[in-house]
Amino acid sequence: MKTTLVSKENNEAKLTIDFTAEEFEDAINKVYRKNRNQFVINGFRKGKAPRSIVEKHYGEGIFFEDAINNMLGEAYPQALQELDLDVIDSPSVDFTELAAKKPFTVTCTVALFPVIEVKDYKGVDVEQTESEVGEEEVDKDIESLRKRNARMAVVERPVQDGDTVLLDYAGFVGEDQFDGGTAERQELKIGSGTFIPGFEDQLVGAETGEKRDVNVTFPEDYGEKSLAGKDAVFHCTVHEIKEEQLPELDDEFAKDVSEYDTLEELRAHTKEDLQKTVDEQYLNTAKDAVVDKVYEANSFDVPKALVEDEIDVMARDLDQQLAYQGLSLDQYLKFTGSSMQQFRDQIRDDAEKRAGTRVVLLSIADAENMEVSDEELDEQYGKMAEQYGMEKDRLKEIMGDSDRVMKKDLLVTKVIDMLYDNANVTKVAPKPVEPEVTEVEKEDAEAEESADTQE
Repeated sequence: MKTTLVSKENNEAKLTIDFTAEEFEDAINKVYRKNRNQFVINGFRKGKAPRSIVEKHYGEGIFFEDAINNMLGEAYPQALQELDLDVIDSPSVDFTELAAKKPFTVTCTVALFPVIEVKDYKGVDVEQTESEVGEEEVDKDIESLRKRNARMAVVERPVQDGDTVLLDYAGFVGEDQFDGGTAERQELKIGSGTFIPGFEDQLVGAETGEKRDVNVTFPEDYGEKSLAGKDAVFHCTVHEIKEEQLPELDDEFAKDVSEYDTLEELRAHTKEDLQKTVDEQYLNTAKDAVVDKVYEANSFDVPKALVEDEIDVMARDLDQQLAYQGLSLDQYLKFTGSSMQQFRDQIRDDAEKRAGTRVVLLSIADAENMEVSDEELDEQYGKMAEQYGMEKDRLKEIMGDSDRVMKKDLLVTKVIDMLYDNANVTKVAPKPVEPEVTEVEKEDAEAEESADTQE
């Protein structure tokens, strides 16, 4: 096999793949051996007719199509790698005359990942929020750490908000006990909102061993239609009351939950970690803003093939996310009442922006002659291996032929960093958070404004 690049211009490449007569003959023989059991010819047992007899009976080209498909299936990807071509669609293919025991040439014409002329990508004006982590944020993080290390202790007192109770209950509508409304030794955290509105509140004040009736009304939009809007009573028995007991905030706590010896050290490092996280978030937000501005300044028609490929990627990502919740994409679509086509149409605009942004960034890399070295790729493998807790060589083995894709992803990251480094970045303070206004407060304000107007 010989591969030749004929031309590469206007985001299109033409290449030829020359196959020898021996390669063609070998491919035909493989197809014959694989499929000979399908042919029944008089005078021969099934699958025992020689290839020459099968070809005489069905025509010389009976095995040509499968043989060529198999040859191209192996040769075409090798040719793309050898010629370093990044294609975005299936090629159009032409053949020279085909005949047994003769060489032939395949000419492939294929669309390439587009490279466009990008303008105004340096000196972009962007704001970057800058904020210092305060003691209040440290307090919240430490308190969260305390709660994660809390223990549940049985208490001999009436139920309070925040307690966890162990109870039996049986639900009735009128005289009839309904399905799904009965449990024994069920744990319930009071105030969690897990049960029907009003249920948990009525257990406050109950004591261990007490039997108590809880009266509720099922919401009108309750999932079980037979219960929606109906009054019900739950006969409950409280077996146990537990409260969450937080550890004392002292040096012993710091030693138990961290590598630090004192609470002061724990707070200092907590503040440092929080600051790094906040700074990284604001930095990434600023980088995203730079990329968005560059993309908006260089609008172009994103090839449909790229958009469809990006939609496929987004669908696979969602499917993987749903898998962690025990769902599939098909189940999600059924739950939401959508078809796959409707889902694809819904994400098409986002997919177009993602695909177009990648074109813009890689086009900048081309203009700047930027590339990713083998050393940088190896360093990335090292970081990933450390993250996954495995040997680097083992990770490379698992990743297979991913070097090309990984290099492109790293190149995109390098371009984004370069754009940020060349941007005009103005540091600004965080915008004040607007307090949430309830519907009641809105109505009061409108009423007051109306009264003022009438006066």
